[in-house]
Amino acid sequence: MGTKERILVTGGAGFIGSHTVVQLLKEGFKVSVLDNLDNAVEEALDRVRQLVGPQLSNNLDFHLIICLDWREILGMRTIWRNCFLRANAVIHFAGLKAVGESVANPMRYFDNNLVGSINLYKVMAKYNCKKLVFSSSATVYGQPDKIPCVEDFELKAMNPYGRTKLFLEEIARDLQKADQKWRIILLRYFNPVGAHESGMLGEDPKGIPNNLMPYITQVAVGRLPELNVYGHDYPTPDGSAIRDYIHVMDLADGHVVALEKLLQSNGIGCVAYNLGTGRGTSVLEMVAAFERASGKKLPIKLCPRRPGDATAVYASTDKAEKELGWKAKYGIDEMCRDQWKWASQNPWGYKSKP
Repeated sequence: MGTKERILVTGGAGFIGSHTVVQLLKEGFKVSVLDNLDNAVEEALDRVRQLVGPQLSNNLDFHLIICLDWREILGMRTIWRNCFLRANAVIHFAGLKAVGESVANPMRYFDNNLVGSINLYKVMAKYNCKKLVFSSSATVYGQPDKIPCVEDFELKAMNPYGRTKLFLEEIARDLQKADQKWRIILLRYFNPVGAHESGMLGEDPKGIPNNLMPYITQVAVGRLPELNVYGHDYPTPDGSAIRDYIHVMDLADGHVVALEKLLQSNGIGCVAYNLGTGRGTSVLEMVAAFERASGKKLPIKLCPRRPGDATAVYASTDKAEKELGWKAKYGIDEMCRDQWKWASQNPWGYKSKP
């Protein structure tokens, strides 16, 4: 297999980024990762190299933004001039992603996610690299009037995090409309969970997790005393919120096929795709699936709803199936199996011990 184009991956040491980097390397791409390690560790990329082997590892390079502030545009320009002028396309993962934190501290999200991304787009334009796969989110749908969510639904994000994704989608559409050289794919993720089947890569958030599955795993390995379930009085069969959980490896494969389409299709414009399973699973159903996979009974505390959380959101994936040839392969049992393998082999994440 010959070596393909060079791809710049912002946030490539993070949870979804690192899994996608594995798949990109296996598909023959050269990958340059740009990350400030704000919520990631370089060890993840070391494990990526172990997984793909020495030959493919030669196609991976990592660039740390030492100042931990990738928003600073002059620094970005220097990095691009010295390191990334050869990039053929960008996959943009970098950004803050906790709904609750965004409600409590919206300016941090507007500053980091919006200003940082706008500056990235400026640098891409300066060096004529105008092919972008953007990490968007199902939060752009807010609480839709009906489900499953279809890409042409009205967008009405319910929280500051979701609004940053919505604003950046609008900016992408305006950029492409003003300059037809831009090719942009917006990937709206639903709820990424699971881990690499080897157990070597997984989600390792810093501090108390904001998402369900890393919280579950930290309770299962004894790092946290109990699982807080936020919202038990929703109008759903068991009272807990319903989401579309997707295996991170399915999500990674979705990025590879989106990138291939981006590189091969001249008239793509700016287009959005849902990446989910098309099935809704409640929080308590997911907890039960994890208990089956791990053989552990988890202590649960039922808590009030969090501000900004929707009752039920899941995807229509017809468009991705038809136009990208992509469909999720894994169900919640496989997601929990791989999540537990990662957690049991790495109870403290990428650290050996605190």
